[in-house]
Amino acid sequence: MSALPKLVAVLGPTACGKSGLGVALARRFDGEVVSADSRQVYRGLDLGTGKVTPEEMEGVPHHMLDVAEPDSVYSVADFQAGAYAAIDDILARGKLPFLVGGTGLYLRAVTEGFLLSAPPPDPALRRRLETLTTPELRALVEEKTGVTLTGGEENNRHRLVRSAEKALAGGWETAPGARPRYRCLLLGVTYPRQTVCRRIDQRLQARIDAGMIDEVAGLRSAGVSDQFLDRLGLEYRYILRYLTGEIPDLEALKDELGRAIKRFAKRQMVWFKKDKDVLWLDMERDPLAQAGQAITDFLNS
Repeated sequence: MSALPKLVAVLGPTACGKSGLGVALARRFDGEVVSADSRQVYRGLDLGTGKVTPEEMEGVPHHMLDVAEPDSVYSVADFQAGAYAAIDDILARGKLPFLVGGTGLYLRAVTEGFLLSAPPPDPALRRRLETLTTPELRALVEEKTGVTLTGGEENNRHRLVRSAEKALAGGWETAPGARPRYRCLLLGVTYPRQTVCRRIDQRLQARIDAGMIDEVAGLRSAGVSDQFLDRLGLEYRYILRYLTGEIPDLEALKDELGRAIKRFAKRQMVWFKKDKDVLWLDMERDPLAQAGQAITDFLNS
């Protein structure tokens, strides 16, 4: 049997430099980036998701950005199918694919080869599932899939309902039936907790200064529903509350949103630390050199 093609994944919590490192590595190794972020798939969600800008891409092609319309249902199976197509195309052109992002379930679906399908929505089943509490939905999904949900997935009610619907329809199967398609090198990026919190505060202020509040207001004006924005969580949920008056002023917004992002980053680390195969880079001591050596060894092995 022929060897599996190789894939490099760059993962870790928010505000730790995944996108920049992914671009730098792709430039060094003649690669292309496949984004693994559950919110960056949506068009028009840019500042609030930290979507890499064309300037920040530095000429490196990026895939799986802006592939869905706001208010649409987009599942992990949808992502997996799109990511597989992008990665296989990159490999076919003789380039090295880099899977870069912080959505743990999206990353694992590709790196571990979950057997997934996306059955059509079942309105009657969904109405029944909507009557369940969020903890009940989480328990149902975990029981049916064998996946422990963390990193924010366990509290995303919209995604839990869809995942439960798919699981009950027989549309989501995971390990031990997983079939890896790629041999993967997993590179983790993080900083000490205090540094992560400082970077989150700095990035939040920069995004507000760049017009993140106006972005959310513009989405609402364009017809994107408040329900969709609230389901996205974090920046979109809290800015929505600010725009509707539930959060009284800008300072309160920055305080509440900053604390929510820090809690989210902590949950992300809980998720990623469970994977013993991740090579964690020292982001304060030349991570590009560390990652470069690891990739060179990986490609030569």
